[in-house]
Amino acid sequence: MNKKIVRIGAAFAALTLSLGSAACSDSEDSGKPTKISMMVLGDKPSNGRLEAMLKVLNARLTEQANATLEPHYIEWADWQTQYNVALLSGDTSLDLITTATDWLFAWENAQKGAFLPLSADMLKKEAPKTWAQVDAKGDWDLTKLDDGQIYFIPEDNYTQWTNHGFFYRGDWAKSAGIPDGTITKFEQFTQYFQWVKKNKPKAYPWDVAKQNEGALTGYLQGHTDWVTLQEVSTSSYYPFQIDNSGATPKVTSWYYSSDQLLPAVTQTKQWNDLGVWREDALNYDGNTREEMYAGLSGTEQHHTQTFVTQVVDTMTKKQPGSDPKMFYWGQENGNVYRDIKTHGAMAVSANSKHPEKALQVYDLIRNDKTDYDLLNFGIEGTDYVLTADGKLDHPKGWDISKDALDSNFWGGRMDEFEPTKVTDAPNKADIYKGLDAVAKVYPFSTLRVKKDQIDPTLTAIGGVFSEYIPQLQYGKVKDPAATIAEMRKKLKDAGFEDALKSIQADVDEWSKTHKAK
Repeated sequence: MNKKIVRIGAAFAALTLSLGSAACSDSEDSGKPTKISMMVLGDKPSNGRLEAMLKVLNARLTEQANATLEPHYIEWADWQTQYNVALLSGDTSLDLITTATDWLFAWENAQKGAFLPLSADMLKKEAPKTWAQVDAKGDWDLTKLDDGQIYFIPEDNYTQWTNHGFFYRGDWAKSAGIPDGTITKFEQFTQYFQWVKKNKPKAYPWDVAKQNEGALTGYLQGHTDWVTLQEVSTSSYYPFQIDNSGATPKVTSWYYSSDQLLPAVTQTKQWNDLGVWREDALNYDGNTREEMYAGLSGTEQHHTQTFVTQVVDTMTKKQPGSDPKMFYWGQENGNVYRDIKTHGAMAVSANSKHPEKALQVYDLIRNDKTDYDLLNFGIEGTDYVLTADGKLDHPKGWDISKDALDSNFWGGRMDEFEPTKVTDAPNKADIYKGLDAVAKVYPFSTLRVKKDQIDPTLTAIGGVFSEYIPQLQYGKVKDPAATIAEMRKKLKDAGFEDALKSIQADVDEWSKTHKAK
């Protein structure tokens, strides 16, 4: 009942704002520029490059919209908690919010009233270029709850692959006896880790920090054909998967039902006992990618886009001959999905004092090429240079570890403004082509789960996950089978089966008018 009141209140606020937008805009278009805060994810850079870029960008935004932009960083340490707390705090200084439906809890926060509903009229008036582009693609339905309101703007015109996997050193894998130094099965990492542990005493086989479900997710995705249901999360976990192999999609769970969880945890225990990661990995918060760049870690976990745009070039320069490679989750069995169009998105905070101005600024940084280039690439000649054939490069001596802009605009990138980069992996096109050949389309982007009916249960499930998953993912258990059984008993007591049945009912209803394959 309270959530309905919140959403009705947010919708009323949106109507009031829409009706009063002309007067509000008039006052904001004269006098002192309006400061627009944009929440982004990542560690705030301290090298001065961001501030230098913003000085130039904000001079333009002041002239164009009588506004300035100020990024508000949610840093990676405990980012899930900090992000959600900031959104639900009632902070009126926040205007634009980077969000996503698959990793930044967009649906949950929209249902809790954190995002301002955006009317078509408001978007057409304040962000006309964005409205037209998204509308032409027919993608506004991807941003609506069952009340028919738009709650965020999709990053639907940007090509990327954010499927996760391991980055590793091909030179070390070859020395470990793996043919051509190319890992093709998840279990081969044991062989690789053993060699690194024995032959590179200063390096961790996989230096990993805090919460990182790669050891479990990577195994489970490659040993089942289930797909994670991105529309339901609790805490920072996604408890439910869908078995889409039958006539109708069936809601299930790796963690509650799959026989593959035991071999996955048995393997993480083996890796823990081998010393693959730090003893205090659960509490460590260092920069493990920099450790890999320094030759002090044999493995890093992230997605394909990071690999082809950053890791290959940096490893080639900092660790010559390292032959960086990637093994992606689901590579063994083709269980990999294309990016959804709401992997990146931008919302307006329900507490923003300047929603119209925020949309005006967003329309500029998304659609004005000069503004876009400044925000994403920095100042030409200092942060980047263009080669004679139009490729983006960096000035001589530029170092990603020291000189990166890190503006982290991940909610409105546009393919037409993205130049080919000299630092892209030479085989980037081949990697994309290989993924294109096997990847499936995620079919459930328009599914809306009635989470308000199961919220207390999801909270209880999240508590169980928070207690057990960190232990399981790092193999910090004496008896994997007993620990899994104990977790599943607590999940059942928390109402896991009731939540599953409720979600299944929503999936069944959705399936009457949508195809899951």
